[in-house]
Formats: sequence, C-alpha cells, structure tokens
Amino acid sequence: QVQPAESGGGLVQAGGSLRLSCAASDGTFSYSVMGWFRQAPGKEREFVAGISWIGGSTNYADSVKGRFTISRDYVKNTVYLQMNSLKSEDTALYYCAATKPGVRIVPLSFSAYDYWGQGTQVTVSS
Repeated sequence: QVQPAESGGGLVQAGGSLRLSCAASDGTFSYSVMGWFRQAPGKEREFVAGISWIGGSTNYADSVKGRFTISRDYVKNTVYLQMNSLKSEDTALYYCAATKPGVRIVPLSFSAYDYWGQGTQVTVSS
C-alpha cells in the first residue's frame, strides 16, 4: 500500500517559518484530497489544512488561517504546507493524509482519510 511520506519538520523559534512536504512515490493520490493533521501530546488529532484535486480548493482550521498555506505540485506528486508566524501552540506531530480517489470536498474528520504518513515533528520554541 502506498503511503504519503512527510518531511521538513524541525525546531524553529516562535515567529519563524517551516515548509512541510508530503510526497507519494507515483501519481497514486492525483485524484485524492490531501490533508494535513497534527497531534500534540495529550491532545486529539486535529485537522490543519486540506486541498482538493478539483480546482485546487482548500480548507483551513481557524487556528492557522492567514498563517499556513497548503499547495500541491502534480508534476512532483508533492503537497506542501507552508507555515509562517509559527507559535508555540503549533508544536505537534504533523501528519499527511490522503482520501480515496474521487473525493472532491475537503473532509475535516480524520476518519475520512484512508492513507497516512508516519508524521514529522514540528517544535516551536517561545
């Protein structure tokens, strides 16, 4: 089974930026919604951002609107999450996920995503 593979996490100071990448080995997810979720210690996994394959429509959690931007490159089979103005509360393990092909609208629930990466840690120091 193909899994998305995240990269780009790390340690950054508050106010800084990071760009996460999520790659698939081939075009498996070309017709899937791609999403980013995060989970901090002791908290539930939460939706961060998602992007559809139809018209590039996107959706964001209120907590990251105006700071994070999701995008996808179909040539490179890669989805990006540009994170700016990072805050300590953004510290979490970030997961990339994909729906089954054909889903058009970005789901907010993690149960709607069938393929998950291993996660990449983002730590924001205050």
